[in-house]
Amino acid sequence: MSGYCDSAPGHPVHASYHDTEYGFPVSDDKVLLERFALEIMQAGLSWEITLKKRAALFEAFEGFDPDVVAAYGPVETERLLANPGIIRNRLKIAAIIRNAGRFIELRPEYGSFAGWLDAHHPLDKAGWVKLFKKNFAFTGGEIVNELLMSTGYLPGAHRPDCPVHARILAQNPPWRRA
Repeated sequence: MSGYCDSAPGHPVHASYHDTEYGFPVSDDKVLLERFALEIMQAGLSWEITLKKRAALFEAFEGFDPDVVAAYGPVETERLLANPGIIRNRLKIAAIIRNAGRFIELRPEYGSFAGWLDAHHPLDKAGWVKLFKKNFAFTGGEIVNELLMSTGYLPGAHRPDCPVHARILAQNPPWRRA
């Protein structure tokens, strides 16, 4: 992601995400669902478009609370599809709702989606992709890779000489503990 480390700092849309979120360890399932949703929404679009719509997505999906999103039905789906502030793609919206339901289904065995990630860590990218495809909707190599890099489960979010990289290392991300 060396290009991101070159272009994001100081950028009006990318800077904050690059400097304070991308690659830092995450364990909160609401944040993890949001990151998963952002990666799904970004498919086929630019990351900048996705970040510009992030606040509207957060509001539309009611803070990405897995319990709330998992309970969405046809009424909520139509509400989302009618919202001009978000990326309105029926397949992507359905996948986010389905994946929120999987977060709930994982709780009895793992406690949370974060617990599920921890229970399967470490895996290489190919292993993660296979596991995600078996368990979640709208997943592929790039979505899984970016989700796991953005949340500290896979390395590569920042160049080693990027100042943010040192701050991430100080938090001992899961990929470093592998």
